[in-house]
Amino acid sequence: MKSSIIDSIKSLPPLSKTIMDINRIYADVESVINDLAKVIAPDPMIVTNLLKTANSPLYGFGKEIKNVVQAVSLFGMSMTRTIALGNSARKLLNVDMKAYGVTSDDFANVSEKQAKLILNWYSKVDKTKAEDLYLAAFLQEMGKILISNDIIQEDEDTSFKSEIDMTMNIAQVEREYAEVSSSEVTAEVFAHWGFGEQFVEMIRYADNPDEAPAEIKEYSVALNIVKTALPINKPFSDHAINFALTKARDAGLNHELLEDVIDDMLDIIEDENE
Repeated sequence: MKSSIIDSIKSLPPLSKTIMDINRIYADVESVINDLAKVIAPDPMIVTNLLKTANSPLYGFGKEIKNVVQAVSLFGMSMTRTIALGNSARKLLNVDMKAYGVTSDDFANVSEKQAKLILNWYSKVDKTKAEDLYLAAFLQEMGKILISNDIIQEDEDTSFKSEIDMTMNIAQVEREYAEVSSSEVTAEVFAHWGFGEQFVEMIRYADNPDEAPAEIKEYSVALNIVKTALPINKPFSDHAINFALTKARDAGLNHELLEDVIDDMLDIIEDENE
């Protein structure tokens, strides 16, 4: 990993008090929905992003969500924590995705879809694993923010973007320019912020799941599959979907269920765009 990226990680500010309070409440088995809503309510940025997500057609709640309690009740504590943490982390990392040829909104949209895809898929496979994977999928591309910043500072964004536009292996291009893949950077970011070892390691190996330790390999494989289906340069392209389904089949995962979930998401996206 380049020293400039290491220095960027070391200089990251701590997570906000609101996020620390959310993590504390989430870890407390005695906590309830109202406890979480109370710590979120005073934070306008988190409230805005939570309500925006709740009213997205992707979640299909069927009615307008107007307040924090409604949103937290519908999402549940795990998903609420994920959405709040993801948006807060992006803010701390100063998103500029020019090197990848996408906007910050495009980047957020891909992260949200990766998380939704893995949740819908794994909720029908293993609900316990689904919660852990939802958080990891929502956050696993964060390393791209630091890589993009580094590429821009090195004035290599034009050539980098050209290669990203054409590739089906984004991690390989990242390693050529930054000596590290985005998953490895993301892992270091969340290690810096004190997240648990299993969470950090499942993300670390998401770009190279064959090398993952046995106890986390399924998690890393699943994360790799959703980022394969939804790469930042060609999300849900036919080639990306077929490649992801092949990976799922080869890994012995339920690829038919994954295909059904992808079809359902594509229908929602199509309806949204009409």
